[in-house]
Amino acid sequence: MNHRLQTVIALLLAGLWGAVLGYFHLQSDSSLMERMEATLADLRSTIVGVRPPPGLVSIIAIDDRTAAAHGYPLKREMLAQLVTSIGALNPRALALDILLVDPGTEEGDAALETALKATPSIIAGAATFPQSLQAVTEDAEDPLAAVPEAQQLLLPQPRFAEAATLGIVNVATDQSGVPRFIPLFSRAADRLDAAFPLRVASIALSAEPLIEKDGIRLGAQRIPTDTGQRLPLTFYGPAGSIRTFSAADALDGKLPADAITDKVVVIGATVTGGGDVFPTPFDPILPGVEVMSTAITHLIAGDGMVRDSRTRQADAGIAIALPVLLVALVAWRRSALGFVIISLAVIVWAMLNLAAFANGYWLSAALPIAAALPPAVIFGAAELWRDRGRARHFADQSERLQRIEAPGLGEWLARDPAFLAEPVRQNASVVFIDLSGFTGLSEAVGPAAVREILSSFFELIDEEVRLLGGAITSFMGDGAMILFGLPEPAADDAARAAACAVRLAGRTRSFLAGHQELRRRKMGFKVGAHCGPIVASRLGSGDRQQITATGDTVNVAQRLMEVAASRGAELALSASLLDAAGPDAVPSQAGQLTGPFETKLRGRSGSIAIYTWRGETL
Repeated sequence: MNHRLQTVIALLLAGLWGAVLGYFHLQSDSSLMERMEATLADLRSTIVGVRPPPGLVSIIAIDDRTAAAHGYPLKREMLAQLVTSIGALNPRALALDILLVDPGTEEGDAALETALKATPSIIAGAATFPQSLQAVTEDAEDPLAAVPEAQQLLLPQPRFAEAATLGIVNVATDQSGVPRFIPLFSRAADRLDAAFPLRVASIALSAEPLIEKDGIRLGAQRIPTDTGQRLPLTFYGPAGSIRTFSAADALDGKLPADAITDKVVVIGATVTGGGDVFPTPFDPILPGVEVMSTAITHLIAGDGMVRDSRTRQADAGIAIALPVLLVALVAWRRSALGFVIISLAVIVWAMLNLAAFANGYWLSAALPIAAALPPAVIFGAAELWRDRGRARHFADQSERLQRIEAPGLGEWLARDPAFLAEPVRQNASVVFIDLSGFTGLSEAVGPAAVREILSSFFELIDEEVRLLGGAITSFMGDGAMILFGLPEPAADDAARAAACAVRLAGRTRSFLAGHQELRRRKMGFKVGAHCGPIVASRLGSGDRQQITATGDTVNVAQRLMEVAASRGAELALSASLLDAAGPDAVPSQAGQLTGPFETKLRGRSGSIAIYTWRGETL
């Protein structure tokens, strides 16, 4: 076979390879490509840098200062007072990024209902899905055909749903937990619900959303959307980029009027250890309320990214053209000049891609790289082998995971003050524990008794965690978050986490049974445990700092407490944790282990294999 024919075949194969990848990209079926694209999107966001958001949205944060002054979670009466004080300043819309699923006291719920009716309000619901990937109907005439169907909706109390407008707060995250999209609609068997940001923007603009193919229309403004009517997310900067004020100031009447009047106001929790945080390119712990506020701003200002069927078609065209071009350049000249021209072609494409991203057009970077790199490298290597010349080898460098050494966070910080000064990603095991029904108890027994009970409970937790070499990253309300894997990941992290979870269940059961008031009120508890990658970092400034962890692993561990409670168990452990811990991690003589079985987690698509455990009743 002569060289010209070989080149023609190589060009055809390169174009075919790009066409195949482009087809899967158009179908949104390549999870590997999406993971690559997520990393490159973060890189481009970092290069483009921080940008000031339009001053359309203000966040009222239930933060550490609010929790210290008024408790956490806020009582319904206090939340009603917060809504009323903000409503008095005439916001354009008032949104509560808080799930009001459970009833509170009658007085508190009635007060909140009245407050919500007094101002244009939006409240949050959530959806769960039966599996991470669903088969959806492809119908060119139906713009909602690719919207997956939710299995269950977590809706607010009916009295609140009648007093305000409902919006669904789900986000679509990538493998590392970074929010990438907001699904603008959630479809259930008998209903279609708009997303929380879309409901807020609709009320703020006084325009009902009109659903179109590849987009929605709000009044005179058209918002392009990706597959399944998803809104792409890009972030303005780190936490606080969108103006944020403490709920404590709102309750004290200290909010500046210009922060509220004619603004969209979003109320949400940013309290340390609250769990509703996400990693982003600019901040490893961006509060969920700022994620929602970012999407609201995108919808009102129209400054979000354009990633729709047209941009995906452009991606597919580039995926065909770029590998053909590079293979042709390799075949044309394999000299230093040839490699300079190839490098310039790649640089020009990269600069154009970055310029498009900076101007609001999300063209894929992963797809052209995946389409062009293999054909160019393979053909280049074959040509160099054919000419018996020295080949230049192109290798991709894998990402390094930062590892931390030596046990004992206090001792380690004493030796290394810069420990976790920069966030690191590593594997760890996470345990959450929380008392059930504690809000009602705290309202009945008074602050002194609450403090005594919590002090005893936290001391119990601290003893067990120290015994097994874990680290308590935060006490939050009536529970705690515990990590095994800091400062240094160890082979037995999962085993020690599982043992700690079981021991905490036994100690807590005895603690509740031994306290007359807690026993009389039939107080319960729940524990969740999971393992996987986390992002560890330090929060705070000066001499007030705290080590914490974020990421999908943390979110799953926290949601597993809800699974334990819903199944009448004390403890829910992920199957991945038990697999890593080994068969003897949970002693059979101490209680009953059930599983594995698949379950769904609130606010997270897909299912997870778990075990439940309940100890022997005293």
